[in-house]
Amino acid sequence: MQDIGNILDNRVLLVALVACLVAQVLKLVVEVVKHRKLNVRVLVTTGGMPSAHSAFVTALAAGVGQSLGWSSPEFALATVFAIIVMYDAAGVRQAAGKQARILNQMIDELFHEKPDFSQDRLKELLGHTPVQVIVGSVLGITIYWLARFAY
Repeated sequence: MQDIGNILDNRVLLVALVACLVAQVLKLVVEVVKHRKLNVRVLVTTGGMPSAHSAFVTALAAGVGQSLGWSSPEFALATVFAIIVMYDAAGVRQAAGKQARILNQMIDELFHEKPDFSQDRLKELLGHTPVQVIVGSVLGITIYWLARFAY
């Protein structure tokens, strides 16, 4: 049980988790403003504004840099990890979402006359636009920066 207490004492991890949660809540706010209806599913889905993944890994990297030093190997590792996650969010997963959209459209066009064909649709909102990733990153750094003054 002491190990769990040690995890909860990890300030860097807690700030990164807070950044992720704030990003997810902001997605809900953006959804309400954009569509004028409450859709709580956005709290647990991928994609959308801002990128929670970017906020999480950016706050994590900033926390590691502040705690262990900006020239430490751990900061370098956290930064490379953050770059890979953000590249994946805006690149690979965004491309997969575009492919899903095209495949869904093909299924709709090919099988619109066959109502007995009931194929599940592919999830189209998988990744982020570069702007969503950048906003998530700025949010992560901002949360980290604000948390410095809270402790």
